[in-house]
Amino acid sequence: MNDAARLADQLQQAGYTKRDIARIIDRDPSLVSQFYTKNKGAAFVPALRNVLTAVTTGGITEIPELAELAARHITRRTTVSGTKARVRTKAVLITPTGTGAGRVAAQAIASGSTRLRPLIAEAARQGLRLAFTVRMGKSGYVHPSGSRVDSPGVRRDTIQRADHTEERSYGSSTTGGFDAADFARRTDATGGDVTAAVYQWLVESGRIHPGAHITHLEVRTWRPR
Repeated sequence: MNDAARLADQLQQAGYTKRDIARIIDRDPSLVSQFYTKNKGAAFVPALRNVLTAVTTGGITEIPELAELAARHITRRTTVSGTKARVRTKAVLITPTGTGAGRVAAQAIASGSTRLRPLIAEAARQGLRLAFTVRMGKSGYVHPSGSRVDSPGVRRDTIQRADHTEERSYGSSTTGGFDAADFARRTDATGGDVTAAVYQWLVESGRIHPGAHITHLEVRTWRPR
């Protein structure tokens, strides 16, 4: 094993999953698997080494704190000319006007919708507003289809699917949407799990039943006037 895989193994022995490690270095979980299969990860060795030290001797165990520590030791690769190499990413670009969007489905939902985390974090940094659409089985919602109590003024004609799921939107530029910084804090509180953060908000606000399963999630951003 290369150094990155060896350090990842030691972190797993300390109780962290590959998904946790991916959150700590702010990358997709597939990259951690490639430490083992494709000999990748050299750029993350200093960060992983410091994280492992923090866990084993410093008593730091929370993923957000470890992610903050790791970020200080992750540097971008450089090209032959000495400029920073571009990073391939699935995160959706936020335009100069603040408009951005990202959507994930079943597989990404199960892994915490981590692709949406950079979008939410950047929206929070820029002070943007945020809205989202969730799709789940009809029985998961507390209020009936089209209820203004659920999502007033937004897609009153709820999108119903043949598989007995519905899409419902929450927030819009018309209603003002939500503070992206608030959802960024919620996401950080769940260890970077966007799915869990949205689920908790829906349960807390009385919109879905506890135990309901989100199958699709879309996040949209814009700049307030």
